[in-house]
Amino acid sequence: MPIRIYDTLRREKREFEPVTPGKVGMYVCGMTVQNKPHVGHIRASLSAEVMRRYFEHRGYEVTYVYNFTDVDDKIIARANEEGTEYANVSDRNIDAYLKYADLHNIKRATFYPRATQHIPEMHAMIAKLIAQDHAYAAGGDVYFDVRSKSDYGKLSGRRVDELREGYRIEPGEQKRDPLDFALWKGAKEGEPAWASPWGPGRPGWHIECSAMAMKYLGETFDVHGGGQDLIFPHHENEIAQSEACTNKPFANFWTENGLVNLGGAKMSKSDGNFFFIEDIAAQVDPETTRFYLMSTHYRSPIEFSLERLKEAGVAYQRLRTPLERAGAWTATPGPAPGGELGVAVADADRLFHEAMDDDFNSAMALGYLFDLSRAVNRALDEAEAAGGGSARTEAVEGARKLFELGSMLGLFWKAPAGEDWDVNILSLANERIEARKAKDWKKSDELRDRLAELGVVVEDGKSGQTLKKK
Repeated sequence: MPIRIYDTLRREKREFEPVTPGKVGMYVCGMTVQNKPHVGHIRASLSAEVMRRYFEHRGYEVTYVYNFTDVDDKIIARANEEGTEYANVSDRNIDAYLKYADLHNIKRATFYPRATQHIPEMHAMIAKLIAQDHAYAAGGDVYFDVRSKSDYGKLSGRRVDELREGYRIEPGEQKRDPLDFALWKGAKEGEPAWASPWGPGRPGWHIECSAMAMKYLGETFDVHGGGQDLIFPHHENEIAQSEACTNKPFANFWTENGLVNLGGAKMSKSDGNFFFIEDIAAQVDPETTRFYLMSTHYRSPIEFSLERLKEAGVAYQRLRTPLERAGAWTATPGPAPGGELGVAVADADRLFHEAMDDDFNSAMALGYLFDLSRAVNRALDEAEAAGGGSARTEAVEGARKLFELGSMLGLFWKAPAGEDWDVNILSLANERIEARKAKDWKKSDELRDRLAELGVVVEDGKSGQTLKKK
């Protein structure tokens, strides 16, 4: 079955056909690093990374580019407040992003370009746009002439004449039209600057993404991601300047992810309405956070709170329990299960792939994993009642399939960790082991109950009993 992807530009799902057979080029608008990463950055990264994982599962070779805007007004302002260089602010926040992306099992990008490392590519593109009468220099700045591009507004669905009412020319700007946007900003006193044919300055926000995307992926590539808050003006301006420069389509699919809401309001750095991911990771297992952020389709908004994360932790443990019972992290492949479990495995595999083929619907795919989880749990119960044997082997293989499907979404990367137990709990646990060896099931159950009263859950598996804190 082909992968179908919703394209924001065309406003419909289309069958995916790569620019280069067997390969996928992905560009994701990354952080502007004036501050530490928040949960919105992780959601945007995760939305695109799940696509990448599934493309790779389907056999594509993926080149994945995630950029950092490492100089802008806010970064400079933060550096001035701290009495340090802009690069120190950028470097520490890039390091923080990479740390917490790793912690949430987000695969490293193929390239992490920074704006300040690609000034020559931006100069070349700006010069070409000026030569084609799509841009003009004015007082040390260079602006893109929005009205030179007849289809400007096609991504967001906005009309130029309607947009013009909400824009004005600010003091110090010498652009011809309020809608024109800066490709190059002339230097201001006390700000970092780079030499250019139009005088010292620094790049505008939009030009950097076009220049970096085309450097690493070519003039036309497959998938462009980022948050829906970037559709206008950032992605709109990327399209305008890129296609004006090359006369070619820029990206074949625009796949913006939905925003994170806090208490019904859009998460916003400018309003101080956001969660730093370091604060979340200190309270919630990153596996749970990853699971929760995938439990809603990537194009839909998601409500975020610590209470909802705690609820997600309970649900995610239900998904993990049969894997832990079966030792799925170290289990060796066995014969395909038959009977009801065999049907459940086949259904889950088919439906999971159908969901992911349909615009990477991780929320629906997770639902099918829960169906399989329940089936595997039942099979493990039945195998234990039957004393193990082939029934246990088939149940473990069902758990391996659950593990395999979840791993496609980047889940289950942490095997169960051991616990340090009080000596009295270990004594009761050992006593229960002896009772089970003697087939004294009544005593075994009594000891299980006593351990439960102490906050310990006992699970019996192929390798023996496992203790877990409630």
